[in-house]
Amino acid sequence: MEAETIIYYHPMPEWMAVHNVAKRHWWQDAVLKEQPLPERIPCGERSKDTFTLVDCPVPSFSYRRKMWHPEELSESMEIVLHRTPGMVDVYLHPQVLTWVSEKYADRWETCSKTKETLLASLLSVYGASCLRQQGQVTVLLGAPEDTRWQMEMTWRLLTPYLERINSLMFYYRQVGEADIWEELSTYLETYYYEYGLVAQLVPYQIKDGGTCQGPRKCRGVILDYGSRAAVLKTEPGRESICVDMVSGGEKEQVYARKGGQILYVSPLKYLDTMVKNSYDRLVRRGDDSISLLRDQ
Repeated sequence: MEAETIIYYHPMPEWMAVHNVAKRHWWQDAVLKEQPLPERIPCGERSKDTFTLVDCPVPSFSYRRKMWHPEELSESMEIVLHRTPGMVDVYLHPQVLTWVSEKYADRWETCSKTKETLLASLLSVYGASCLRQQGQVTVLLGAPEDTRWQMEMTWRLLTPYLERINSLMFYYRQVGEADIWEELSTYLETYYYEYGLVAQLVPYQIKDGGTCQGPRKCRGVILDYGSRAAVLKTEPGRESICVDMVSGGEKEQVYARKGGQILYVSPLKYLDTMVKNSYDRLVRRGDDSISLLRDQ
């Protein structure tokens, strides 16, 4: 079932954390306070559906300088989840995921449909213009055991733009003697029969240390499913966008060092940007109601 609301649990920004802690006294319970963003967010390029993003910052746990206990944090997050109306799913910042520990990680796993909704929304904001103007897509497949899921996700995400796409390349990691052409022929044929698009399938060149060598130069939109491909270069004067499908933090740092040649986006960065923009609007209004915790 598709979520109407996504709760985003993330570390509280430093400027806000000065006056907000999880608990100050031994008799208090730790309580989180959520804040729905006022604008509803489109789910994708052609979708008429929208979703509400609920901002739920997680502050430090300051009583006697203790850190969050995973069980207490999970319980506090549960309270926010249960008092949020409608069909709700969650998205955890990687730092918050470490705070709840492996014991509760499965409980807070984002469902695949919610991940797809975020990716479709992100692509419509950052990639739609590039897809229409250049019509070029490079897909860097990740873990071989997830290849089918990655191919199916790519089809659903690109469907609103396929009429304008004239170049589609998939890079994959060769595993033993497996015939990936036979495995993926159904997906590739669908692009051809429905849109006349000849999708290409190219193996990575594996360098020492297991690093994948993808395309030397690229343009258009790059969908990276957690590949270990070396940092890509772009053609001068061409807009290029890399969508980090799995929100790997190290990729953002690497692309930042490229001097903005390729725009880096990810679901995590997309959520952070929406939350930050909401905070900025509150600050510009001089809003005093930014206290995001309640004492009990």
